[in-house]
Amino acid sequence: MAWLSRFCGVIAAIMILVSVLVVCQMVFLRYVMEVSVIWQTEFVTYLLIASTLLGSPYVLLTRGHVNVDLLPMYIKHRARLVLALTASLLSLVFCLVVAWTGYQLWYEAYDNGWLSDTVWAPRLWIPYLAMPIGFGILSLQYIADILSLVTGRDMPFGISAEHLE
Repeated sequence: MAWLSRFCGVIAAIMILVSVLVVCQMVFLRYVMEVSVIWQTEFVTYLLIASTLLGSPYVLLTRGHVNVDLLPMYIKHRARLVLALTASLLSLVFCLVVAWTGYQLWYEAYDNGWLSDTVWAPRLWIPYLAMPIGFGILSLQYIADILSLVTGRDMPFGISAEHLE
């Protein structure tokens, strides 16, 4: 699971790099060449959203998200474990619901041939696919984290008893 989450992080970083390059190309075309741009703004918007969704498993793997650890630092190990498991399980349920809803949205866009209402008019199932994939892999990463907590391979909130002494 760690390999897949790292791979998602690399894909997200590449998407951000491509977004930066496309924005530079758009600025050059618009202000230097004085040419109208059609697809760049929408493409960059979809790519940045996809990079956020697909990069989220990597953020969870590396604990790169914002975490308020004031309470976990002052409670005993057992209570810290219960708190970490509760938070992870609730987050897993949320991610599964969003992944399922995202899948339904993606399938409806695919099945009905939805297009964007812009001049470029890309097929919407392509950017919508990032939601079920991103949240699906994020759900798998939560399952891996929960198993690591239950088996003792990882400490709740990354805080061991020795760390607090």
